[in-house]
Amino acid sequence: MERFENFVSVIREFVWEWGIPAGTQDIPLVVLALIGVGGFLTLRLGFIQLRHFGHGVAVATGRYDDPSDTGDVSHFQALTTALSATVGIGNIAGVALAIHWGGPG
Repeated sequence: MERFENFVSVIREFVWEWGIPAGTQDIPLVVLALIGVGGFLTLRLGFIQLRHFGHGVAVATGRYDDPSDTGDVSHFQALTTALSATVGIGNIAGVALAIHWGGPG
């Protein structure tokens, strides 16, 4: 188990602590990788997040919903359910971790 912990520690140090100097601090490798991959995909897919933003808003606001469908969840209801679950879990976990690390109060 100790060998595994040492291995994970080396990987963690490489990903989170190694980086490019920027002023008084370093930019971690993981941040550089996320920016690089995001930029690459934006260019490779032809700025899809900008080109289809209007379509996403139209779907979320119900433009493509069929009122005659019974028993279905609308696109907006599905979106808000997914967002509430994500944000809710984040808030619960965030408060629990804050109390764990910093103590109550």
